Amino acid sequence: MNAEHDKKWLVARRDFLKSSAALGVATAYGLAPTQNLAQGVPLQFDGSQFMLKPAEANAKRGGALRICVLSRQPHFDVHQSGTFSNISTQACMFDNLIRRDPRDSGKSIIPDLAHSWEIKPDGTDYTFFLRRGVQFHDGAELTAEDVKATFDRIAKPPSGIAIPRSSLFRAVEEIRARDKYTVEFKLAEARPINFIMSAIASGWNVIVRKKVLEDNNYNLRRVNTLSGTGPFVSLKRIENAVWIFERNKNYWNQDLPLLDGLEVYHALPFSSEMASALLSNRVDYVRVTDPATMKRVAQTPGMSGTQYYQSFIHAVWPNNKKKPFDDPRVRRAMHLVLDRPVLVEAVKDLAPTMVGGFIYPFSEFATPQDELEKRAGYQPDSAASIKEARALLQAAGAGQGFRGLDFLVRDLPNTKLWSQAVQGMLQQALNIETKLRVAPESIWFDDAKSGNFDILIGVILSSLLDPSDYFRAWYSADGPQNHAFWNNPTFDETLLKIDREVDATKRLGHIRAAEKLMEDDPPLLPMAWEKANDAWYNYVKGLKPQEYFGLYDVNRYDVVWLEK
Repeated sequence: MNAEHDKKWLVARRDFLKSSAALGVATAYGLAPTQNLAQGVPLQFDGSQFMLKPAEANAKRGGALRICVLSRQPHFDVHQSGTFSNISTQACMFDNLIRRDPRDSGKSIIPDLAHSWEIKPDGTDYTFFLRRGVQFHDGAELTAEDVKATFDRIAKPPSGIAIPRSSLFRAVEEIRARDKYTVEFKLAEARPINFIMSAIASGWNVIVRKKVLEDNNYNLRRVNTLSGTGPFVSLKRIENAVWIFERNKNYWNQDLPLLDGLEVYHALPFSSEMASALLSNRVDYVRVTDPATMKRVAQTPGMSGTQYYQSFIHAVWPNNKKKPFDDPRVRRAMHLVLDRPVLVEAVKDLAPTMVGGFIYPFSEFATPQDELEKRAGYQPDSAASIKEARALLQAAGAGQGFRGLDFLVRDLPNTKLWSQAVQGMLQQALNIETKLRVAPESIWFDDAKSGNFDILIGVILSSLLDPSDYFRAWYSADGPQNHAFWNNPTFDETLLKIDREVDATKRLGHIRAAEKLMEDDPPLLPMAWEKANDAWYNYVKGLKPQEYFGLYDVNRYDVVWLEK
């Protein structure tokens, strides 16, 4: 197949954004479905002849891509990770069952280790057929048992294992290895087909070997030599500096990767170190750089850059396990005094951000911006919000404020700047005094998980733009990224209605009801929603960031090539 033909069989992500129940899988070129369609999705695909190829006809082999990204791994378990530090660097060593297409900014789903699939008409059974002869880097053959072990751990993590994407698979009842090359997902109750397919295709859900999981008691946090099936093999790693990879000469797709090697250099997002590395041409590509660098790039011949929406929220989490944050009035008071336009302005030289509430502000599910700005906590003039906040704190018996609170800050440039602004807002409006404690990813995530903080500030991510994903991961009582330990049974009941409703209008009504609950009883204090800047030299080909939703699904670099 050529690139044009390949595009005729895709699962279009943007279609998913337009409908709560359908993501619209188009018929594959030469692969007509043999059963009826459900919600526009072919229930059977025969992709046995499909092999991913670069989009450009003149693509060539050779060279090493030097990329600069956040690459400070708190551990090495991609599934357990909630930071780009892992997926930015380690994804190139792995494959997925199905994947996002890197040639169209990840908007579409294509085969990967599974070449074909069948979906039961009622949406309760998904069967995937694996490629034969695929080898892990250690020489072992991939089988359905490896896929089953991988998704069993993701869907139902063992005791002591926390996986942020597990909530995507809440409806999965059983995963079976039907035979050596066939794996089956059985759902306890139907979910929109496109939601399930998108969940499986998430870039985080890389396939790992069953024996490696068993040998390490299903915890891979300390294993930095993981054997994947992916296009690149680890060659050398210098902690917090660079991770070097070489081409997998035994890769199952013989046409890929095009690069001979990959060098991933670490720098904090928006940092001067990242800017210097790019502008001096010590690297070829940077991800999440600052606006000033983008201006320099625009003025430099032979360079390009682009901006795209990110898939995460910047927020503050009051610890609901500790008084006084178990009182919704205290949390709403804190929510109301955050001057969000000021917070956006505070980091404008670091990152492009936008005001928003508890829902992605650029999604179809969001409250319109003009309506949001009339709501307390989002108004350009914060006087009325502060007045309401002080009354709430007084009613909660905390009119004198609080002192000496432990304010845990994730060590990122924008987060550190925001923490000082939030500290000032809480002090000035509510007499809440905090002590900032800056921590790197490893300590921040451990302390967040254990509840070792009074308030924390940082960033969390989602895999999908649909509320059924991030509402559950971020806000539900058992959500893996519910850092505040928030528990609102009415919200969880409403979330079940959102998950099950296929009528778009009724579903939006449930989403609005959930939003109202969170405004009155905040699970976190939203600060801002971010866009990201990528910049590169024009000889870098095959990366298509212009229409990314986030940056977590397209880090394998297998179709990237260098025109020099």
